[in-house]
Amino acid sequence: MSESLKDNVSKQIIAAMKAKDKVRLNALRYLKKLFIENETSKKPVSEMDIVISYAKKMKDSMGMYPEGSEQRVELEKEVAVLSEFLPKQLTTEEVQAMIDELKASIENPNMGSLMGALSAKTKGRFDGKKLSQMVSASLK
Repeated sequence: MSESLKDNVSKQIIAAMKAKDKVRLNALRYLKKLFIENETSKKPVSEMDIVISYAKKMKDSMGMYPEGSEQRVELEKEVAVLSEFLPKQLTTEEVQAMIDELKASIENPNMGSLMGALSAKTKGRFDGKKLSQMVSASLK
């Protein structure tokens, strides 16, 4: 039986405490807090969705700080910690192949039909904005 993501995070917290790795510890503690909040939520989501959402927020926050600033470096380290729990990211080439394959299988491909199918396949493994740009470019 595989352990849940929450259990894995709990074990990682203990390891980070022993290693005195404050950045890692803070990121993992916040992630565990999000898992606990999700359990009491009226509309719980999957643990993976929580990790994806948190990582996305951290990446978005990085843009607010200048390159090399202390805050940005800290956020980059947190994103690196979270990336350990994320599924393998798809490459641009893999996504382009998926777009081409889907376009060939749909009679009248349009933005909505392609994005609907591809969003489900790539969720958490490829940036939605970049996917939208690629689909739009392939339809021109």
